[in-house]
Amino acid sequence: MFAIELVQNLIFCRTHEGGSYTGLFDKKYCDICGEKIKLLGNRKLDDGNLCKECAKGLSPWFEERRHSTVEQIKEQLEYREENKQKVENFQVSRTFGRNYMVLLDEDKRQFLVTSGKKYREVNPDVLDFSQVTGCDLDIQEMKSEETYTDSEGNRKSYNPPRYDYDYDFYMIIRVNHPWFDDMKFKLNNNSVNSHMPLGSMSGSADYNEYMEMGREIKAILMQARQDIRDEIAEANKPKAAVTCPWCGATTVPDVKGCCEYCAGAING
Repeated sequence: MFAIELVQNLIFCRTHEGGSYTGLFDKKYCDICGEKIKLLGNRKLDDGNLCKECAKGLSPWFEERRHSTVEQIKEQLEYREENKQKVENFQVSRTFGRNYMVLLDEDKRQFLVTSGKKYREVNPDVLDFSQVTGCDLDIQEMKSEETYTDSEGNRKSYNPPRYDYDYDFYMIIRVNHPWFDDMKFKLNNNSVNSHMPLGSMSGSADYNEYMEMGREIKAILMQARQDIRDEIAEANKPKAAVTCPWCGATTVPDVKGCCEYCAGAING
């Protein structure tokens, strides 16, 4: 009986606001799509409400929803719609990972991170290599003591103590992006188990596989980022005037290394 009365009191609870009373369970409407929000379906914003369906359209790496305004959420959803075309045009050239996968489009100098093979259906964020600001592999160790049961049914510790170890491998890609600062995901499907601590894991095939996978992802993304920066720096360097071997004019080569007068290749 008490439980029924408690529920009734909650349903008819009123909050006083400026001389009027607003029901705790009054209907709310999504400030994005205008649809009525179902019970327990509201996603609170800084200055409004967001329904569960509209929330599904946000980036999976976005974590600042509660501190975002309605206008900011609308802007992000517009970006996410534009991102669908990038996903459609994305051509996979290399793939890394098992649980989450890092896919590269090396021709476009882009990458994405997805947890599904049918990545076009989930609209993963497509980023340029130049947006990467850092990359690290975080290995998390979980340690639990092994015990045995003696002849009297008591659980006992071994002497010396024995431990069981599980390892998970997380990739953290830090990025320069308007809607999120990093992408953290797990490389392995299942935890790597061992009776050896972290410093003794060099002989484990699974451990070495994920270590190498993380290092390779980091090396490729950081090198791709550096290559683009080097190209930009080279393009922005002051160009020295040279004599064109074709027309004899003194010229500053264009971005293709050609004479600005006769379009002949300065370096042959």
